[in-house]
Amino acid sequence: MRIIENFCLLLGRLLMGTYFILPGLRKISNYQGTTDYMLAHSVPAAELLLPVTIVIQILLGLAIIIGFKGKLSAFILAGLTLVISIYMHDFWTMAEGLARTHETQNFFKNMGIMAGLLMVSSIGTGWLSLDNRITHKP
Repeated sequence: MRIIENFCLLLGRLLMGTYFILPGLRKISNYQGTTDYMLAHSVPAAELLLPVTIVIQILLGLAIIIGFKGKLSAFILAGLTLVISIYMHDFWTMAEGLARTHETQNFFKNMGIMAGLLMVSSIGTGWLSLDNRITHKP
């Protein structure tokens, strides 16, 4: 891979990891509000899934940033993104209006993020990652 490709992968990993870490931290600071929001969207076992989601978002967000087990981390985050999108941005159940438009936008934004995660799970994290350092020891 050329330098520009590796730099783009690194920058993309920084942005993508941050995209998951910040909401994970926000869920901690607004734990009850997040639980209530999940219950309002009929998320099964919300009390169990919320702490699991927080751990996944923070730890795998960090893993993506440093490029440790990047392919697996990206694949798991892609799955989480799909599940969250189906439950939390279910625009197809809403009446026409601003809220539906907003949820449609959020759903398809998340599909774009999922696409990026699937790309990382396919091509890896690049030269500037711990994965590369582990597989290419001197």
